[in-house]
Amino acid sequence: MTPDQYCQDKAASSGSSFYYSFMFLPTEQRQAIIALYAFCREVDDVVDECSDPGLARIKLQWWRDEVSKIFEGEPTQPVAQALKQSVKKFNLPLEHFLEIIDGMEMDLNQVRYRSFKELQLYCYRVASVVGLMAAEIFGFEDRQTLDYALNLGLAFQLTNIVRDVREDAMLGRIYLPADELAKFSVSEQDILSGQQTEAVTQLIQFQAQRAHEYYQKAFELLPESDRFKQRSGIIMAAIYQATLAEIEKDNYNVLKHRIKLTPLRKLWLAWKTARSEKRRSKSFKAA
Repeated sequence: MTPDQYCQDKAASSGSSFYYSFMFLPTEQRQAIIALYAFCREVDDVVDECSDPGLARIKLQWWRDEVSKIFEGEPTQPVAQALKQSVKKFNLPLEHFLEIIDGMEMDLNQVRYRSFKELQLYCYRVASVVGLMAAEIFGFEDRQTLDYALNLGLAFQLTNIVRDVREDAMLGRIYLPADELAKFSVSEQDILSGQQTEAVTQLIQFQAQRAHEYYQKAFELLPESDRFKQRSGIIMAAIYQATLAEIEKDNYNVLKHRIKLTPLRKLWLAWKTARSEKRRSKSFKAA
């Protein structure tokens, strides 16, 4: 199995919404973004699947060393080998990879956040930094596109937090800011025990609205000239926003069950959005 095939299998087996957005990219870009996604999965799995925090820290340090080897030209792990050419071709900085690992390590050190400001650092490391690298892979002409990517990454992570409240609570993690729990008179025990009270519903609605605001902010920042190049991010957003819409239709009952879209619906949304962006690009060029 080649490094690219290893990454392909890693991405496809995850069932992530991101995978569907990669299908419409040229080969080099598709291989690069799939390798980046596979890297994120590898380091995330270290934290989620390793029951011993000390061992998880050792494994994350191994990944830091492996990232250095990518840039030195001698990586050993298949994902790292697949990234070897991409980091040069698409200007992906070593610091961003290390930032992602730092974000994953935060889950070993911190399972509560006092405020949204404190949560933002976590979201930046595990999502916005990935968005910045994805923007480099997709290509852009206007540097404002990086501001779009940063905010879109934040919107994605906030959507994940809303969607996964129940699963995160089962792991002892609460990403909802403590001061906002207090604002809505929700206790940690309400979340940990899965009590879907009216106060919890209002709290989740507040979190979902914040995610919507970051999607809006991101797309307000995206220059029209870069939309088609950044279409994979737009496809991701369509799938994630559809997930938010389903959560809203279900009255934000995220402590009762996890809302997710079917693979067929994700594929349909990806195709529909890609087609729409192609038409929009043609219109923009003709104007």
